[in-house]
Amino acid sequence: MKSLNITLRKRYLLRMAFLALPFTFAACDTDELLNPVPETSISDKNAFDTPDRIQGQINGLYDALKSGQFFGGRLIVYNEIRGEEYINRLTNGVTGLQTWQQNVQSGTNEVQNLWGAAYASINRINVFLQGLEDNKSKIDPTLYTQYQAEAKFLRALSYHSLVTLYAKPFNADNGASPGLPLRLISETSTANNDLARSTVAQVYAQILKDLNEAEGGLPASYASAVLNTTRAHKNTAIALKTRVYLHMGNYAKVVEEAQKIVSAAAPFTATTGVAHALQADVAVPFANYTTTESVFSMPMSDLDAPGLQNQLGYYFNAAPTGNGEYYLNSAGIVGDASWSATDARRVNFIVAAGGNQYLKKYNKPAPFTDYVPVIRYAEVLLNYAEAAARTNDLAKATDLLSAVRKRSDASYTFPAESVSTQPALVSTILKERRIELLGEGFRSMDIMRTLQTFPEKTGSGLNAPAVAPSSTDYVWPMPNSEIATNKLL
Repeated sequence: MKSLNITLRKRYLLRMAFLALPFTFAACDTDELLNPVPETSISDKNAFDTPDRIQGQINGLYDALKSGQFFGGRLIVYNEIRGEEYINRLTNGVTGLQTWQQNVQSGTNEVQNLWGAAYASINRINVFLQGLEDNKSKIDPTLYTQYQAEAKFLRALSYHSLVTLYAKPFNADNGASPGLPLRLISETSTANNDLARSTVAQVYAQILKDLNEAEGGLPASYASAVLNTTRAHKNTAIALKTRVYLHMGNYAKVVEEAQKIVSAAAPFTATTGVAHALQADVAVPFANYTTTESVFSMPMSDLDAPGLQNQLGYYFNAAPTGNGEYYLNSAGIVGDASWSATDARRVNFIVAAGGNQYLKKYNKPAPFTDYVPVIRYAEVLLNYAEAAARTNDLAKATDLLSAVRKRSDASYTFPAESVSTQPALVSTILKERRIELLGEGFRSMDIMRTLQTFPEKTGSGLNAPAVAPSSTDYVWPMPNSEIATNKLL
């Protein structure tokens, strides 16, 4: 095995190269996903020697994404606390204070660490794709196609998470702004570290290319509910496309993609592949993590938890279950009168403690083994509803919206004035997203894709200013670690 002697100063420069070298061997079954065995390092020259080793590599791609600095926790946290739904309680700089205050800089830890985790994941994917191509004769053609598709789905998901945070929204100028360095080939040295930023439009084009190719190569389903929730299949790629097109403002394409996995009439379900549907009880997907409502999640277990101060329950839940780093802002959606006190989402997911209200959607105590929801079917229905409303199909939009609301509040009827015109209905759907997807990492993205101002926040003796789309603080800056090692930025 190659040995790298990395100094602290060079750590970021060599990070992607370093992560490309250690390969792991693990089995791809339900037990291994939930309780992974210790990884066994093998030579990069032998990593693709056998079907089992190739299978181990695809497992490693999923594991990289669920880093606590990425989809394992902090990406979701940062996308939540940039919005107006939370108040910082503990003024802890380690747990996102600067993000909440809207004053991150290129050297801020969260800006650098999330970027590093995401690009490490992307490079690992690129290394895998190259290794798979070089060794395609060693694996069954069907598995070759599937693994390639899984890797491309994960790369698309990674790039979308980055472009929605570190670049201007697509809708600001039809994607003409600087986006990201678009790394698509494997790197095992620093020779190609210099790479200019592609435009936002170019990044989105690559995301969609990967997702379209993934859809074509992914299986319709797997043999177990765990795998249907934690590995990409055809409906996973389609569901993510509804999100991506929504961010692009291409509402006709959102409708087109959603219709592949949403039936024509209520009760709305996926009629091909995994039979996605809303659970009758909104609390179920956050207790039984492998229902058909969970389109894609990051699995956690006692042996494979997100790590210290990365866990969603640690941030959002009150003590003693969590650490109560952030409580719900009474000026946010939790204080909205249209969210009924008897709504099951309020009853099940909001808890009062110490004079504040906290989110208990993630209710497992330490080591915080709640699965991280990346895509739920409820989001797909709301994506479809918004796109239908914006394309003037108000009846369909209202039906989809009502399916989500009435699952948790069966007696609720939307006031006529809130659904009878396109602007009113879109506004109502956006509000429903704030309720249904609270704590799942959507608020910042929704504010930005609709070109809204981040509202001012005040509480616990702290203040975070409003941030308009024209402000340099609206998007995160390129991290110092990238600027210092990439001469073309």
